[in-house]
Amino acid sequence: MSSGYDRVVQPAAGDEALENHLGGDEARNYRQYEFDMVAPHVGRSMLEIGSGLGHFAEQFLPRLDRLVVSDFDPYCVEQLRKRFEGRDEIDVLQFGLPTDIPLEDKVDTVVMMNVLEHIEEDAEALRSLARVTLPGGRIIIWVPGYMQLYGDFDRKVGHVQRYTPKTLRATVAKAGLDVDVLKPINFLGGIAWWAAVRRGGVGYPDPRLVKIYDRTVVPATRLIERFVRPPFGQTVFCVARVPR
Repeated sequence: MSSGYDRVVQPAAGDEALENHLGGDEARNYRQYEFDMVAPHVGRSMLEIGSGLGHFAEQFLPRLDRLVVSDFDPYCVEQLRKRFEGRDEIDVLQFGLPTDIPLEDKVDTVVMMNVLEHIEEDAEALRSLARVTLPGGRIIIWVPGYMQLYGDFDRKVGHVQRYTPKTLRATVAKAGLDVDVLKPINFLGGIAWWAAVRRGGVGYPDPRLVKIYDRTVVPATRLIERFVRPPFGQTVFCVARVPR
């Protein structure tokens, strides 16, 4: 299997992971934005791919009967086992996609936040997930958008690509899935990312700038996107459905 994770210079998740600077303590509004976008599409049983330290998945526990967290990184898996020790309704798995996922009972929802862009065989990865998702179930995909924003940060964290709605739709269709929701989001964030990373040459997000971005750009983006569908964004959001 070939994936961008093979080229990551730091663990894909963990306390010091580059990508976590976009969702750590400096970015509480952004973390809430992620949750609010995903939560309406989550059922009663959920598998999260690339759970890291488990912060995101843990937020869903009040609405779930069953949670499966997973990661390919041994450090993250160890931390997940410690975090959820003694919780019978929570399973912890270690694997990398694409693969035959060691899950006996299927789930109704799969969530993958900033994972698919690391995997060269992305359609095959989605097929792996479809095999452990109930018919009619959802696979929620959150990926970085638009190759115009691809820069040194993407290379450092092992991004194979950034997606557009068109390219993500093609991947989802190739995997044999239907599309419920597919759209670019975080329009202002895309502009800020382009200015900082592409034009500004920043190799990775400065936590101080992330904090400013979180306090100003994220609330403004959320307000705008309540009324306007953006033509472009830092992120592409998709809810794919497994055919019945």
